[in-house]
Amino acid sequence: MIKWGVILLWWLQTAATQTHKVVCPGTQNGLSSTGSQEIQYNLIKDRYDGCEIIMGNLEITQIESCWDFSFLKEIREVTGYVLIAMNHFQEIPLGQLRVIRGNSLYERRFALSVFFNYPKDGSNGLRQLGLANLTEILEGGVQIINNKYLSYAPWIFWRDIIGDNSAPVDIQYNGERGPCHKACGDYCWGPNEDQCQILTKTVCAPQCNGRCFGTSPRDCCHIECAAGCKGPLDVDCFACRHFNDSGACVPQCPQTLIYNKQTFQMDTNPNAKYQYGSICVSQCPTNFLVDDSSCVSVCPPDKMEVERDGQKQCELCSGLCPKVCEGTGAEHRQTVDSSNIDSFINCTKIQGSLHFLVTGILGDDFKNIPPLDAKKLEVFRTVREITDILNIQSWPKELTDLSVFSSLTTIQGRSLYK
Repeated sequence: MIKWGVILLWWLQTAATQTHKVVCPGTQNGLSSTGSQEIQYNLIKDRYDGCEIIMGNLEITQIESCWDFSFLKEIREVTGYVLIAMNHFQEIPLGQLRVIRGNSLYERRFALSVFFNYPKDGSNGLRQLGLANLTEILEGGVQIINNKYLSYAPWIFWRDIIGDNSAPVDIQYNGERGPCHKACGDYCWGPNEDQCQILTKTVCAPQCNGRCFGTSPRDCCHIECAAGCKGPLDVDCFACRHFNDSGACVPQCPQTLIYNKQTFQMDTNPNAKYQYGSICVSQCPTNFLVDDSSCVSVCPPDKMEVERDGQKQCELCSGLCPKVCEGTGAEHRQTVDSSNIDSFINCTKIQGSLHFLVTGILGDDFKNIPPLDAKKLEVFRTVREITDILNIQSWPKELTDLSVFSSLTTIQGRSLYK
């Protein structure tokens, strides 16, 4: 068996535009480790340094040493979930985080999951969560369990933060409750006066349909606000429930077509913008495609990727589309193996990555997956494009080259964009 000590990363695209530099891709590694402590830390730092909005999940796991996490202090929005698990540091600087959207949930239930953040031996461990500005979780619940030294976050009034009243709240086996400053009342993120919990939901007047900035009926936030506000207008929101259009929170971005009342036709909107996560943008980032009025990472099944005027777009297929197949790397599909190899038959494009790990080539006894027949790798001769990376850590000894990828022309490396 041939082993490669490094991941084969073929990156054939230019870097993302500066306009979207503050938007970073998240991860979906769960509790999987990506190598040594230093490698794991550097991967996190490279991904999130200077980031304000995370498109996906923020996962900080299995960091044992006291590393400097100050590069996380600018993050103000996470579109997926936040997972902080099995670490030994005392505090994580997420003081600017305003909203967790919960578009994806940990264990399909939790937008915030914090557990086992202390070593078996010793007195180190997570003591403060430091989320003083977190005022809304749009979807999903909260899990804070088995954090031996965590003394404030477990007693936060989470029902004021969680948008869905039916979402689960699982809090148990944490540290002793710490005292709040007298200015804070019963709820705080730490002992200081500037660590009081800011209530923006349960204190609102009945006339308010969402969040508020005071207890009066005149103190309601705009209906498009998330996480609270400083006034009643759509430009006063701390975060947007749906989309942010140049500072104003709106239910949808300016559409590409608008109705002309004089001609009774749909005209092109010169002020159109595209939906990019929760932001309205005039141009999609380099590593995204235009699909009608949205920036998407992959075209729907009835459309194919084309390039028009320098912009990649999704266009309806005339007849059958080239076959696009899901790659590997997700928790349920970590490597190419004998259980999924047939799903790559006749694929011309891999949406995502292709990983070839030892458990895929030699088999996985734990999951009862037999070794991969090397002849089966011939299915990849039809693959012309991989949108993310090609990662070969293990390869059948019968194959001395990579000729099964003889049709491969492009590896985009999309996850490398920041």
